[in-house]
Amino acid sequence: MTRTILIYGDSNSHGTPPMPDWDGTPRFDRATRWPGVLAELLGPDWQVIEEGLPGRTTVHDDPVQGPHRNGLLVLPALLESHAPLDLVVVMLGTNDLKWSTGMIPEEIAWGAEKLLQRIAGCEWGPAGGAPRMLLICPPPVLEAGCLAGMFAGGAEKSLKLPPLFAAVAARRGAAFLDAGQVIQSSPVDGVHFAASEHAKLAAAVAVAIKSMG
Repeated sequence: MTRTILIYGDSNSHGTPPMPDWDGTPRFDRATRWPGVLAELLGPDWQVIEEGLPGRTTVHDDPVQGPHRNGLLVLPALLESHAPLDLVVVMLGTNDLKWSTGMIPEEIAWGAEKLLQRIAGCEWGPAGGAPRMLLICPPPVLEAGCLAGMFAGGAEKSLKLPPLFAAVAARRGAAFLDAGQVIQSSPVDGVHFAASEHAKLAAAVAVAIKSMG
């Protein structure tokens, strides 16, 4: 029986490559971005659904681009529309590091916890229960290139996220992966991943999923 995974993330799950400037919004093809690589690694017994939206936060509306960037706001509809889901993989928090949010690391972790609470309380998993969960802490940002101003102050805060996210996962019964132990954000813009890093992340996520049984 095919098992279904929902990847719930931001531009790094969408496949936005490192940006040398603001000219356009390209996207890696499915064979390059990590959810697509993950699907190949897991094989035909798994269906991987990509739900990566550039700019998505954990629980906050974007002050410029709108409320649809609020991960908590749109999550219930996505859980229901893709049901039944065996596993939801959440990798959010990078956009919460933007200077405009003013969030401290603890608040970013609490935002991730709200997402796990919503997933754990839903009935869109197998047999009307909740899906299993894997929380991924994004790698640190670098405050570089064209995104440096947007993420001013974010580099230091991002270094504090892994233990906070790990504690959230433990409290909410989710598996946990620290992406910063596997990959690095690109020095081109300090936020997005090079193609080689997508491949590394996919491999690590595949191992984490298989270890869940």
